[in-house]
Amino acid sequence: MQAVVNTGEGIRVVKVGEPDEPGVRISVASAGICGTDVLLASSGVMGFVYGHEFAGVDDSGQTYFVEPTVYGGACDECRAGYPQRCTEEGHGNLGVFSDGGMTERIVVPEYTLLALPPELSVRDACLIEPGAVAWHAVRRAQPREGERILVVGGGSIGLLAAAAARGQGFEADLEARHPAQLEAAERLGFGRPNGAYDVVIDAAGSATSLDRAAEAARPGGRIVPLGVYLDRMPVPGSAVSQVKELTYVSSIAYGRHDGVREVEEVAGMLAGNPELARTIITHRYPLEDAREAFRVAGDRAAGAIKVVLEP
Repeated sequence: MQAVVNTGEGIRVVKVGEPDEPGVRISVASAGICGTDVLLASSGVMGFVYGHEFAGVDDSGQTYFVEPTVYGGACDECRAGYPQRCTEEGHGNLGVFSDGGMTERIVVPEYTLLALPPELSVRDACLIEPGAVAWHAVRRAQPREGERILVVGGGSIGLLAAAAARGQGFEADLEARHPAQLEAAERLGFGRPNGAYDVVIDAAGSATSLDRAAEAARPGGRIVPLGVYLDRMPVPGSAVSQVKELTYVSSIAYGRHDGVREVEEVAGMLAGNPELARTIITHRYPLEDAREAFRVAGDRAAGAIKVVLEP
C-alpha cells in the first residue's frame, strides 16, 4: 500500500507494508494537510508517515474520526481531562514523529476513535482535528457574555476558531490577509475587525500576527497564540503587553471537559453546518498526488485554505 513520507528530496509517496500491530484497522478516507505538516516537511523532518488530521472506515463499514493523541490514561493530566498533556512514557501524536494517516490503511488504538454522526461525511471529517484545536483555544480564553472576540488569521484554524466561538455562544470577527480567506470569512458570516477586543486568538503564528493581536486587544485583554513557534514566541514587549497588562494564554491540541470530548463537540458543529466544510476545504487530491498537494497547501496566496488527501 502507499503512504506519504518526507525524504531528502521532499514529500514522496512510497510503498509500505500493511499494518499488523494490535488495534482497530481503519481504511483512510480523508487526511488534511496541516500547516504543521508543511513546516515539518520544509524543515526536513523525516522517519514516519505524515498525517494527524484523518478519518476513515473500519472493516464493518462504520465511519470514524481518529483523534491522534496517544496517551497512557493513568497520569494526573489524563485523569483531569488533558490527555494532550500526558506525562507518561510513550505519549505523543499519530502523524507527528510516529506513523499517521496519510496512507491507505492504518491500525489505531480503539480509544482514539470517534464514531461520526450520520450528517457528517467521512470525506469532511478530517476537519474535526483542526476544529478541535480551535475549539479548545476558545475555551482556554474563557470568554464571558458580552466580550468581543477577534481571530487574526484566515486559514483553516482561524476560520474554525471563529466558528468555534460562535458554536460556544459568542460572535467573532476575523482578520485575514489573502483574498480567498476574506471571501471565506464573508461567506461564513464573520465580521471584519473594528475597535478593541477582550479576546484575540492569533491563528496566523508569526511575529507580525502577535503584534497585531496585542494591538487589537483592549487593556486587560487576553491573547491565545495558536501558531507553532519552534524556538521562541515573539511576544510584544513592555510598550504594549505590560502597559496594557495583557494575558497570554497557551493552548495546545484538545482534551475533555465534564466528561465530553472536544472532538465530539466539533463533530457536532461540522455536522450542523455543512457550509463550514464546503468553504474551508478548497482542494482535494488523490494520495499519489501528495507532493503537489503539499506544494499547494504551502501557497496561501494561491487560494488554498484546507488541502485534503483522499486515499
